[in-house]
Amino acid sequence: MLRLLRKILIPFAAIYYLVTSIRNTCYNKGFLKSKTYDFPVIVVGNLNVGGTGKSPMVEYLINLLKNHYRLATLSRGYKRKTKGFFLADQNTKTSDIGDEPMQFYRKFPELHVAVDEDRQHGISGLREQVNPEVIVLDDAFQHRRVEGGLNIMLTAYKDFFYDDYLLPVGNLRESRQGAQRSDIVIVTKCPDSLSQETRNTIKNKINKYTDSTVFFSKIAYRNVVMNETSEIALNQLLKFTLVTGIANPKPLINYLKSKGLQFESKVYGDHHNFSYEEIDSLRKEKLIITTEKDYVRLKDELTNCYYLPIQASFLDRGELLNEIVLNFCASGV
Repeated sequence: MLRLLRKILIPFAAIYYLVTSIRNTCYNKGFLKSKTYDFPVIVVGNLNVGGTGKSPMVEYLINLLKNHYRLATLSRGYKRKTKGFFLADQNTKTSDIGDEPMQFYRKFPELHVAVDEDRQHGISGLREQVNPEVIVLDDAFQHRRVEGGLNIMLTAYKDFFYDDYLLPVGNLRESRQGAQRSDIVIVTKCPDSLSQETRNTIKNKINKYTDSTVFFSKIAYRNVVMNETSEIALNQLLKFTLVTGIANPKPLINYLKSKGLQFESKVYGDHHNFSYEEIDSLRKEKLIITTEKDYVRLKDELTNCYYLPIQASFLDRGELLNEIVLNFCASGV
């Protein structure tokens, strides 16, 4: 059935390919202009739709840079209720900027967090209001109006861009050749046991599309769940309800199952806006565990809610990635 559906959708993917290819060609040939900057702009993004681990990677970069530079992040602010440029402050609500930017704002008090659908306009707003030395653009790989100085492309393990197809047949937002714009490719969500032989095979497949430096990262889970006031060790959890509104909850579900934990799972769509009825239903649960991204949307509504912290780490050569990023920022462009 899936194969038949894909065959039916192939003409639509061909149209999508034509439109995105013409657009990229216009930018590559200079018919459409990309704006460059004389200060460090780092782009983090992907070719696939969602689920590659952008937020943990942005947080990795924030931790790397926050003590060295006046730092800002700029996101689109997906599903926010505001429009245009918005700079977060102590009165900002999640609905003003979106869940992922609010997550950054909560965790990093020294960070300037802004959202804007127009990345050029957003960068101008940041420079005028807080004048950051380095800006990290979250999910901006396809936004060709801004040309980043360092372009980091993510592709998730077992969901590789080189095995995927254009929308609507697959999940690619543009053709695989878009990887040529990357300076670094990071394979995210890798298992700890990923062999060197498998890594080499993946590198070779990536290098058919780009000669970027390839790194392999994983998601590291904490051994506690947390909320604003307390934390609970994972091994002390008896029964709970796992609530997720992310693109791919399977790794989290599998991780919690691997710990032998007993739970019911309620899966919602990515960036899900919980209705009053859903919130009322969740209040009846004894204990809710969720992701940090979902927590920033649920914490003001639920008193029975905790999140499991995660972070990105590298299987090897993490020091090399740090060196590349720090050298780029030190160059000032």
